[in-house]
Amino acid sequence: MKTRSLGKNNLSALGFGCMRLPVLGGDEGRINEPLATRMLHAGIEKGINYVDTAYPYHRGNSEPFVGRALSGGFRERVHLATKLPSWAVQAPSDFDKYLNEQLKRLQTDHIDYYLVHALNAGSWQKLERMGILDFLDRAVRDGRILHSGFSFHDEAEAFKPIVDANDWEFCQIQYNYMDEMNQAGTDGLKYAAQKGLGVIVMEPLRGGQLAKGVPEDIRAIWGSSEKRRSPAEWALRWVWNHPEVSLALSGMGSLEEVEENCRIASEASPNSLSREEFALFENVQARYLERIKVPCTACGYCQPCPQGVNIPKVFGLFNETFTYGTAESVRRFYSNFMPPNERASNCVECGLCEKACPQHIRVMETLRESHLKLAGSVN
Repeated sequence: MKTRSLGKNNLSALGFGCMRLPVLGGDEGRINEPLATRMLHAGIEKGINYVDTAYPYHRGNSEPFVGRALSGGFRERVHLATKLPSWAVQAPSDFDKYLNEQLKRLQTDHIDYYLVHALNAGSWQKLERMGILDFLDRAVRDGRILHSGFSFHDEAEAFKPIVDANDWEFCQIQYNYMDEMNQAGTDGLKYAAQKGLGVIVMEPLRGGQLAKGVPEDIRAIWGSSEKRRSPAEWALRWVWNHPEVSLALSGMGSLEEVEENCRIASEASPNSLSREEFALFENVQARYLERIKVPCTACGYCQPCPQGVNIPKVFGLFNETFTYGTAESVRRFYSNFMPPNERASNCVECGLCEKACPQHIRVMETLRESHLKLAGSVN
């Protein structure tokens, strides 16, 4: 497998993400450990040397699983990454509490790559006031972590101030051919790389949306190429085409996906896509965008909602269920990760948003429809 540099280390171009492991009976908290262990070991044997987990994955069971799966000599063969649950920190003492707990769960005496999880503008300000940077420096000095960084989930304008606030070694951002302008985006990728940060890409397949259940018209565009590649391979090659990317994480769910992703990672190179191939991506992007149901531009004129509803975010998630043809992962995010006070169900239909909307969207009606769809009441 090809490697890329992140600081002084050579990391496999493909990282093993442990957020979407195979489960039993559809229960996210019940990892299919025999299968997941075989998958992880197979990936390591094929050259994967970066394993990524986090405190809440699989309802708190991912870290303990990874600790067990890496026993028997596999821990020494990988760079292990996990993340501080930033939303759960209520006092400075929680920094050490969670890190020490994670070391026990992972059955290790150090974390190679430790990230402050899911930073946004608000959580960063809170953690900075509580002394997160002093904690990270101290944990590096005492050897509990080797490299410190952060993962990011917010709008683009919040990214650069976080990058500039510390001498970070690396960051983790969502990036794929449909998210060039979303979250940190291409500008954030290039900015972080120019500042000397390694950049780890999460969601290169947008939670599987660019690989599974791909609409026939999209498949037809990919099929028009002389090169026979799956939608997943096209998406991964697009990410690895960027020389600023240190590695791409994939949340693989089967041995077949491990085999395919490792093969692609052994072949893909920076700056290898042709002009004709980029034209295919442009056609696919345009076709996906035609599927958008609500013409919300996320301009923010409807904000702040008196009830706290994050209207642009709700509409963005609602559009995703139609754009990519898979609603399961979007519903999971809405129910498990979106703050309850920001959900559409809090709308009291005061009408202020409709008066402010320059797109003349029927906001109140669409919020009702969005919540039914995102909460899983409508197929």
